[in-house]
Amino acid sequence: MRKSPISLFSHLTRQRLKSSAPLLSRNYISDRTSSSSSSPLVSPTRFRPCTETHGLFFKSSQFQPNLSRNMNTLVERSPQVSSRQRKSMEKSELEEAFESAKTSEEMLKAFKNMESAFDERELGLASLKVGLKLDQEGEDPEKTLSFATRALKALDRDDKPSLPVAMALQLLGSANYSLKRFSDSLGYLNMANRALGRLEEEGFDVRDIRPVLHAVQLELANVKTAMGRREEALGNLRKCLEIKELMLEKDSTEIGKANRDLAEAYVALLNFKDALGFCMKALDIHRQQLGQNSVEVAHDRRLLAVIYTGLEEHEKALEQNELSQRVLKNWGLSSDLLRAEIDAANMQIALGKFDEAIDTLKRVVQQTDKESETRALVFISMGKALCNQEKFADAKRCLEISCGILDKKETVSPVDVAEAYSEISMQYESMNEFETAISLLKRTLALLEKLPQEQHSEGSVSARIGWLLLLTGKVSQAVPYLESAAERLKESFGPKHFGVGYIYNNLGAAYLELDRPQSAAQMFAVAKDIMDFSLGPHHADSIESCQNLSKAYDAMKSYALAIQFQQQVVDAWESHGPSAQDELKEAHRVLEQLKKKARGTFANDEQTTKALPLPQTHPSARSS
Repeated sequence: MRKSPISLFSHLTRQRLKSSAPLLSRNYISDRTSSSSSSPLVSPTRFRPCTETHGLFFKSSQFQPNLSRNMNTLVERSPQVSSRQRKSMEKSELEEAFESAKTSEEMLKAFKNMESAFDERELGLASLKVGLKLDQEGEDPEKTLSFATRALKALDRDDKPSLPVAMALQLLGSANYSLKRFSDSLGYLNMANRALGRLEEEGFDVRDIRPVLHAVQLELANVKTAMGRREEALGNLRKCLEIKELMLEKDSTEIGKANRDLAEAYVALLNFKDALGFCMKALDIHRQQLGQNSVEVAHDRRLLAVIYTGLEEHEKALEQNELSQRVLKNWGLSSDLLRAEIDAANMQIALGKFDEAIDTLKRVVQQTDKESETRALVFISMGKALCNQEKFADAKRCLEISCGILDKKETVSPVDVAEAYSEISMQYESMNEFETAISLLKRTLALLEKLPQEQHSEGSVSARIGWLLLLTGKVSQAVPYLESAAERLKESFGPKHFGVGYIYNNLGAAYLELDRPQSAAQMFAVAKDIMDFSLGPHHADSIESCQNLSKAYDAMKSYALAIQFQQQVVDAWESHGPSAQDELKEAHRVLEQLKKKARGTFANDEQTTKALPLPQTHPSARSS
């Protein structure tokens, strides 16, 4: 999901653009026009980087001198070539040398030779071509940025939209993304998107626009994901899929991969229900086109196992994992196979098959290097299994071994190590070792704060730290972590994501503990609104947020509002039927208590506000 392919040049406009006509290849134009009837866009390699273009420049027609013959002497004189004609021939040779260049080194050398013969405006398309080649290789984003800037300056002269200008803007966006200048990247990509929209409105051939538009939308998804704006990135990925479906055959493997990309994006937002449909479509396409034993099918099944785990359908998850393992084993993909076996052990743990999980992990650990990250993951899962068996001493030893390995990997793989620390902290939390869990989470946060593209993870970790501090009575320390988490996760997952609702609920609980009932009521109201939207008003956690809102108004002595929301709690529990008799009984008790308070006949009864634990996420559910 990254680079803008240099092959986009093969889809430049059939019409010569006035701003770049001196450099647009005649051969390219004739090739493009003659091939249009054969639908060259229908190709699975359409979106992959390639090293060749269909020609960028006009090949100047060879000057044909008029041969002069002296009729008196019958001696043929050498043709006279003017300086202007010589210069034209030199330019033609330079253009041909540039077009024949294959490697970036050859292209840069040819471009340097051209600089003395062409003015800056004439070098616009050549600058763009060099920039795309460098961007494809990804080794020198600063140099890519330099050529992209030159290209835009040369091509964008008359404020009229053109495909090369849109491509230059997309290249600027890609280069800035590589340099982690995400705001600049987003600005250029939005400009490219608008330019392409104008071209389409003006009747430009959509077959030429769509490949560039796909590259822009894909890069927008990358940038927004890096900025933590995952909900918005999901929209760009949906557009990518729509474009591919318009450009490619119905069951193209590229469409299969696009469906899988979208499924992974939904998984990153913990939306397993919507992820399932896209993953199943990817699997169907890849099975049909590539067969049951293809690597793509194995990857689809592994993702499907993660989705089923998120949906708590662990038997189905284990089945998909086993099918994936068979294919990976046949292809000799040992690294992927080991990860799949660790996933299988985690699924066995979720099913309560702790001994089976431990046996699986014992086999895997023998195949790992002593200081490898894979070995660390094995011991994390081993610790989880032992923890579930209440063998806490053995579990802690496994987790200590894992931490010892990970400590040496922080600078090499900070994201993977941060994720592993977070998982280890959950194990300590389950053993009521809260201080150790908080310490590990703070260590995780320190790693993530250095990575701007991990804002969503930073928000999730801050939320967990805040909740644990709240749980251990360190309320004033919890508030800044919870406030920070709310802001980050709103940007990452959208303001109506259920995880954001949990954070606002916990913020409300913290404010109420700090004797700030008005602030608490505001937070509980936001939490209730989010949970009603995302979970439904009758979900247990939605009811709890409503209960907390009632308690906040009770603390403010606003009994009419407290009674109103407590009545909603009663109605919601009644809808659950016999399974919620205890909760309904307690809700009625609180309602009667509030009514007595409102009449001034009941002494103020201190009530405890519940902080909701954050939803647990499967470790494999993170986006790549």
